[in-house]
Amino acid sequence: MQSQFWSLVRSLGRGRLTRVDDSGPVQLVQMQLSQSETRDRTPRLCEYGFSSNPPDGTDAVAVFLGGDRTNGVVIACGNQQYRVRGLASGEVCISDNRQQSVCLSASGIVVNGGGNPVTITNAPEITADTPLLHCTGNIGCDGNIQAAGDILDNSGTNAQSMAASRHTYDVHWHDVPNVQGGNGTARSDPPQPQQ
Repeated sequence: MQSQFWSLVRSLGRGRLTRVDDSGPVQLVQMQLSQSETRDRTPRLCEYGFSSNPPDGTDAVAVFLGGDRTNGVVIACGNQQYRVRGLASGEVCISDNRQQSVCLSASGIVVNGGGNPVTITNAPEITADTPLLHCTGNIGCDGNIQAAGDILDNSGTNAQSMAASRHTYDVHWHDVPNVQGGNGTARSDPPQPQQ
């Protein structure tokens, strides 16, 4: 009975990570369980689709099969310093130690770049069934802009789209006053687009 008790006690361990090897198919960690016990090259399991490389000092829980402290696997990690706080019930947040995060909040999805660029790669198309973007800063573009609808600039003071402005420009003309040879007024041809 007593041996079963100690086997159960030795089956679980709590400590801190001191090194992570993320180079192989299975992440291997070094974990300090106590002043006198450090386990090296212990596999760490993560949920499918979620990968992380926890910083040194991250809390960890390990399971040791049959109480054998040389045969363990880390099943959970958490870092007190970088944990996102104040989430409401049901909210989810993915974050790192650089203040970057993606939060599924009650009011919508919030992406925080932590002062770093946000890059979308290998996505030939982004589709949304509602207005896609509201930008409070400048937008730069290295390629062409294609719009199936109208483009409206200076929307705070201008109600006319660029297509409407182009139409007005294309069909307008100017009177040419004081034409020689009479008192009449000649009218210019509509402007032609420059080649």
